[in-house]
Amino acid sequence: MTDLPPDAGQHMSREIAEAPGVFATSVAQPVTLPDLTKLRAIYTVARGSSDAAANILSYEIMRETGLPVTSLPPSVFSLGHGVRLEDSAVLVVSQSGASDDLVRSARGAKAAGATVLALTNAPGSPVETEAHATLRIGAGPELAVPATKSVVGAIAGGMALLSALAPAYAPRARAAAAAFAALEGRDLPQKKAILAALLRASHVYVIGRDTGFGAAQELALKFKECCALHAEAYSSSEVLHGPLQLVTNPLLILILDTEQPEVQESLDTAEQRFRAAGGTVFRLRPGDAGASDLTPAAAAAALLCLTYPLALETARALGHDPDRPATLSKVTQTR
Repeated sequence: MTDLPPDAGQHMSREIAEAPGVFATSVAQPVTLPDLTKLRAIYTVARGSSDAAANILSYEIMRETGLPVTSLPPSVFSLGHGVRLEDSAVLVVSQSGASDDLVRSARGAKAAGATVLALTNAPGSPVETEAHATLRIGAGPELAVPATKSVVGAIAGGMALLSALAPAYAPRARAAAAAFAALEGRDLPQKKAILAALLRASHVYVIGRDTGFGAAQELALKFKECCALHAEAYSSSEVLHGPLQLVTNPLLILILDTEQPEVQESLDTAEQRFRAAGGTVFRLRPGDAGASDLTPAAAAAALLCLTYPLALETARALGHDPDRPATLSKVTQTR
């Protein structure tokens, strides 16, 4: 096991602690949009953690507006010649706003007729320069390579966008921001047991449904990049097919429950099947830490605030510095 420097993980730890405040600020930001009265669809373009945030937002926006929202791969623009985007908006989500393929995507989407919206954490970034309007993640400098507070801020910024698109949503977004205050200094009651299980685990499934699926994607990514731990994210609607077979090997299952009534039956079924097959299962809810009155997207963000410390502490226990994963950098250049 590698000897860690005394400051290993200090940036990530501080940034996780700042995330609830970032959420409250970002969700309350004023948003001025161009004319979107003919809007027929919204497309998201993002990579990594930003793509997980975009996935969370897609469910929330579709539920509240009835508009289809789906992801476009940046390679459509960086390697290909784009697609037709009349009467659509393209939301480019990027912490740095500097990745070349996302800049190309923003430029290509604008040329294809889309209204381009930038959701970034870096004022004046190249992505913002290409956009018709900008929403602020508002996380401030993020020094750890793994994104945490900027992911939570991106979800909140997307909720601010939704408040502008659907004004009836705005009071619920404000209530969610107030509820986030309950998360400051709070841990999941199962935290010690989950950490012990993570240190024994070779494989982890992170399961969610609806906005919880995007949170599952993000947490699985954090286990990979911080802990070098094999983790996969699944929707509870899909995991009971082929992936269930892997429970015949030692497997840890974390179920992220946003507490939406509509997803309970699906999550209940997944939990029952995995327990019956002998898996080690934990089901995590924002209410476990006292957070309530959350929209589904806010509940997903709350679950990230509560589970990021699991990745941080597991990484340090395994001898990894989560601030500086050996093979990763903050800005990824991809064509």
